Amino acid sequence: MHALIVTAHPLPHSFTHAVARRLAEGVEDAGHTSETADLAQEGFDPRFTAADIARFQQSGPADADVRAEQARIDRADALALVYPVYWWSMPGLLKGWIDRVFSQGWAYQEREGRDERRLGHLAVHLLAIGGADMRTYARHGYFGAMRTQIDHGIFEYCGARVSTSELLAPLGDDARERHLATTFDIGRRMLAARREHGRAEVA
Repeated sequence: MHALIVTAHPLPHSFTHAVARRLAEGVEDAGHTSETADLAQEGFDPRFTAADIARFQQSGPADADVRAEQARIDRADALALVYPVYWWSMPGLLKGWIDRVFSQGWAYQEREGRDERRLGHLAVHLLAIGGADMRTYARHGYFGAMRTQIDHGIFEYCGARVSTSELLAPLGDDARERHLATTFDIGRRMLAARREHGRAEVA
């Protein structure tokens, strides 16, 4: 089985990239394959242009870069997003990737009276890296708001199942090692969970 890991951080030596690498190591340790999409290094354009609006209105084709990203997701049994928390959400580069790639006609279809959710086959794993402590996230309701916006508002709307929604915070020296151990365990389990979900659907 195969996992696509998507990250959006401009610095390759960042903790975000260390988490993405550790996640891939966990996937591969469990006997599966992985691919990492480094949106910053690859130069993905997050701008939602007139061509993207035409695609939303289904009056024009998707750009080649969007079709390539959709094909990467179609090849995967699980999708993982690894990102730093910026202003209590994901970075603009990653949000723009979702805006453009999770397009109408591919991720979902709005029809009269009902919405068709097209990503029911996809297991999603979210690993957010936060700079504040967990008490701050809890006191202000930030993590709950992030889960409503991202887990429910994006992925569940498209029918995808969010299997992991992990906030890795805070980032003191001792905490980093714990977070990397947690990440490795998530990587080892994420495709096993996908397999069990598939068996349940067949049953």
